[in-house]
Amino acid sequence: MKIWHCEKQCGACCHLDPADRPDLGDYLSAEELDRYMSMVGEDGWCINFDRQTRECSIYEQRPRFCRVQSDIFAEMYDVSSQDFNDFAIDCCRQQITGVYGDLSPEMSRYNESH
Repeated sequence: MKIWHCEKQCGACCHLDPADRPDLGDYLSAEELDRYMSMVGEDGWCINFDRQTRECSIYEQRPRFCRVQSDIFAEMYDVSSQDFNDFAIDCCRQQITGVYGDLSPEMSRYNESH
């Protein structure tokens, strides 16, 4: 069984452009949606994403919708704990492909570790 883990210095999930996520209102509360929108910079990237280090500057205080955890995915997306790893891996692959491309170094590193 494959186990999901974050690929450090990737940051694909920090590309928050709402145009790429038209269903935000389906799984975010009104308050969370406001917070999400306040985090989107002019270029679609999260304002808390440090492009030099390619890390989140608020990682320990990041909101629920930024956390890839089984219990949160169960609440937000109705994903069972048995399906969590496969679902999270697929989500990451889709996001990395959309942001960097399927032949990118980020995708290669992700595929090598998953």
